Amino acid sequence: MKRILVTGGAGFIGSHLCERLLNDGNEVICLDNYFTGVKQNIKHLLKNYRFEMVRHDITGPYYVEVDEIYNLACPASPVHYQYNPIKTMKTSVMGALNVLGLAKRIKAKVLQASTSEVYGNPIVHPQNESYWGNVNPIGIRSCYDEGKRCAETLFMDYHRQNNVKIKIVRIFNTYGPRMHPDDGRVVSNFIVQGLQGKDITIYGDGTQTRSFQYVDDLVDALICVMNTGDDFIGPINIGNTNEITMLELADKVINLTGARSGIVFEPITSDDPRQRQPDIALAKEKLGWEPKISLDEGLAKTIEYFQKTL
Repeated sequence: MKRILVTGGAGFIGSHLCERLLNDGNEVICLDNYFTGVKQNIKHLLKNYRFEMVRHDITGPYYVEVDEIYNLACPASPVHYQYNPIKTMKTSVMGALNVLGLAKRIKAKVLQASTSEVYGNPIVHPQNESYWGNVNPIGIRSCYDEGKRCAETLFMDYHRQNNVKIKIVRIFNTYGPRMHPDDGRVVSNFIVQGLQGKDITIYGDGTQTRSFQYVDDLVDALICVMNTGDDFIGPINIGNTNEITMLELADKVINLTGARSGIVFEPITSDDPRQRQPDIALAKEKLGWEPKISLDEGLAKTIEYFQKTL
């Protein structure tokens, strides 16, 4: 049994990770300030004596003795991270400094949940880990993109200068139960609109692409990365390679929800990437990992969740 700290543990991905770590027999400390995380996500875990919930903002120091740290604390949807961009940047940068300082003091292994957004609007397709990206440093998405890029830099420098044991994971578009219905992400938007009998809103012409992975596949990968030897630090892409247009996704959601929705087109948002697809050759090599859950299967599970909660 390990003692593990999960920052952002009451969020969409964090709550699934906490649940899995508990099921594997570990002791878990879930830290969250509830900016985007919600208590309902971890309510069912509170009865487990190996689970502890701490309300805390990671932009301030936190002191604890643990074996491992998963740093997931940061709003991750455009609606949420653009609501308070300065807070978003502080969470990425000061949060990274605080978890790295903690890991240095207690000699813990620490994993940074980075993002495919570090690649910006890519001119290399699909994106592999050696690609440096095409990012606008002064746009409305920059608080998130550049905050995560800065966090990666801090992780690398703490590793080089202070021998901190780090892992960097670049997470591609993830969906599943416990997504916030108003987070502005395309999967939750389409499902909620379909279930409510509203027209599906597509920003742009719908030909832009994404590659979606189900949350359980991501959690498997995060734990695999944490369990690799100290000689492997990343960064490593974790995502699904099946690329799909927004028009194709809208059609899938309409069919799976049984909705009679039409499709409404709105102007594309600023700095919205045209393409997003991971190269996961490194994940296959180092982890023996690749996603198992198909988009249709994952969407069905996600739709079932929203049917119960809306």
